[in-house]
Amino acid sequence: MTFSVPETRLDTVIIRLAGEIGIKAAWTRKLYERCLIKNIKAALKLHVIPYEAINRRFGRLYLETSQTQRASERLAGVFGVSSLSPALQTTSRLSDVVKRSVSLAGQKLRRGDSFAVRCKRTGRHAYTSTEVCREVGRRILGAFLNLHLRVDLKDPDVTIGIEIRDEQAFIFTDVIEGMGGLPLGTQPKVVCLLDEDANSSVACWLVMKRGCPVLLLHFDNSPFSNEEATELTLDAARTLFKWAAGFPRRVYVVPNGQNLAEIQPRCPEELTQIVSRRLMYRIAERVAETKGAEGIVSGESLGEPPAQKLKNIRLLDEAVKLYPIHRPLLGLVETEVKQLAKKIEVHEALLMRARRRKRVLGKAVRTVTLGDVEAAERKLNVDRMVEVSLKSLRVVSLRRKRSLKMT
Repeated sequence: MTFSVPETRLDTVIIRLAGEIGIKAAWTRKLYERCLIKNIKAALKLHVIPYEAINRRFGRLYLETSQTQRASERLAGVFGVSSLSPALQTTSRLSDVVKRSVSLAGQKLRRGDSFAVRCKRTGRHAYTSTEVCREVGRRILGAFLNLHLRVDLKDPDVTIGIEIRDEQAFIFTDVIEGMGGLPLGTQPKVVCLLDEDANSSVACWLVMKRGCPVLLLHFDNSPFSNEEATELTLDAARTLFKWAAGFPRRVYVVPNGQNLAEIQPRCPEELTQIVSRRLMYRIAERVAETKGAEGIVSGESLGEPPAQKLKNIRLLDEAVKLYPIHRPLLGLVETEVKQLAKKIEVHEALLMRARRRKRVLGKAVRTVTLGDVEAAERKLNVDRMVEVSLKSLRVVSLRRKRSLKMT
């Protein structure tokens, strides 16, 4: 006996929540789920994907849409999502579950394939999960004798997944991996120092994955830097904003060339990097205070360049009094950062151009004391430099492609 398979259109996306959301206390979990739903709706709107409803169940969201594959691929980039499956919705009656499972299997299985049936149930039913798997498997083998299928529970070519929840059932064959993490917006916002180097983009992305909206702060070093440095940074910002649908698409740009012009003649060359960086952190601290952020994020890592030795990093921290400086890359090596950059989809051409960018700061010594740095800073009017920088700060809106003065 063979089975004629009618065209089956998937109508639901199973959205599985990141595991750590499920272990939160009830009130916190609801808060996180509401935030995740808000972000999902923003992503659907951004990508013009129509949908009828988003239904919430414990540990799951069920998105009703006619564009299940496209929605799954787009929503895989929403933080807080563990995985997704385009699925077929039906009732929990065993006859309906079997019929729709066989229909979907017929569209997926090919001659000689092995398959397995997995079932999870929530609620009370007149059958067990094992009975569902056994009956669906038996019916698939009987319906497609011409395909010479076989059952393989360990390493099947195709897995027929069935989720039964009370009066509903969802049948699927594919699982698309999500980003995990926490929904963006469940943690306080932070100021992120962003430049054309991949490290800063990866650092920003990592704190976004932990639920922190980012205020991107870029220091424009022209005319000392390569002319395309700021545009490269804005390209990096556009990439990051792909992961933050529904959140502001702004980059705060500080004209820093005037500060470098003042620092370089007055500081020993080997202290220029640290003095300049400390000034940047002071400015970032003021921006964080103005915008209600809870910290500063940097892409610095250990060992390269020499200014990023642990002792020198401590000297940078000494410049900031009100906010912590977070360095997500501190425990990563260069190959790990590159892998994350590819995952984030930082364009390879952007990375190659960034590697050729002009170095604008002087060389650093391997041993620097706080006394050395403070002596160099006494030759500068640091407070005035911070104030002037804040007054000249501009906000670049990537959505409208025009610049606005900071308010």
